[in-house]
Amino acid sequence: MSGTDGAFERVCSLDDVPTDEALGVKAGDLEIALGRDGDEVFAIQDLCSHAEVALSEGEVAVVGGSCQIECWLHGSMFDLRTGRPTGLPATEPVALFPVEVRADGVYVDPTRTLNGVTPG
Repeated sequence: MSGTDGAFERVCSLDDVPTDEALGVKAGDLEIALGRDGDEVFAIQDLCSHAEVALSEGEVAVVGGSCQIECWLHGSMFDLRTGRPTGLPATEPVALFPVEVRADGVYVDPTRTLNGVTPG
């Protein structure tokens, strides 16, 4: 992705994104939770599909080779590469957004999703 379409918005610096917990940011009109696996950053809508709880308040962990974010309220886990739940009670995926890590920060495109899920 080149980001030349102008839809990407700078949301933070790479150093702002912790490796073991999520970071809540705003892109466009959407609340986004960022998760990190090394230098790779993922952007998921900051809303659990099970209980409408902020995912940015949860932990991020690499489990079985998959980078996942946990909903702190009921323990649902979501794969940050697909947005799909990997643990109950959530059964519906969460919108996942394109991310670019550039020299001057982390950019998110809030105008489209990578997994076809419409932001709620």
